[in-house]
Amino acid sequence: MYESITHGIRVAVEPVYLADQSDPAQNRYVWAYRVVISNHGAHTVKLHSRYWRITDATGRVQEVRGEGVVGKQPVLAPGESFEYSSGAPLPTPSGFMGGAYQMQTGEGEQFDVEIPTFSLDSPHYPLTVN
Repeated sequence: MYESITHGIRVAVEPVYLADQSDPAQNRYVWAYRVVISNHGAHTVKLHSRYWRITDATGRVQEVRGEGVVGKQPVLAPGESFEYSSGAPLPTPSGFMGGAYQMQTGEGEQFDVEIPTFSLDSPHYPLTVN
C-alpha cells in the first residue's frame, strides 16, 4: 500500500497486476488499483478533478486529466472516506504512476492533494524499485 497525506487528506493506493487481462506476447500489461481517499482535516472538501502521470519502463509518459474520479465528484466531510477502483494498461511489464486530486473546501479554497507515486510491477519483469 502506498499513501500520502496533504492538507489532512489521506490518499492510499493499492495496485494489483491483472494476469488474466494482460497479454505479454502482445505487449499488453494491465493493473487495477484501489484508492481510498480519507478526510482527516477540519473542513468538508469536494474532489473536482484528477491528474495522473503514468510512466512506462521505457520512460514514455502519459498524462491524464479529467473531472472527478470514476464519473463522480465525491464530497467528504471530516472523518469520511471514499473508495474506488480503476485500472491502467501499459505496453511494458513495469512502470509507475502518481498525480494529484484538485479539491475545494465549502468556503471555496482550492488545493491539490498528492496521489502517491506507486510502482506497477508484473511477474514478467525483474523486480525494480521505481
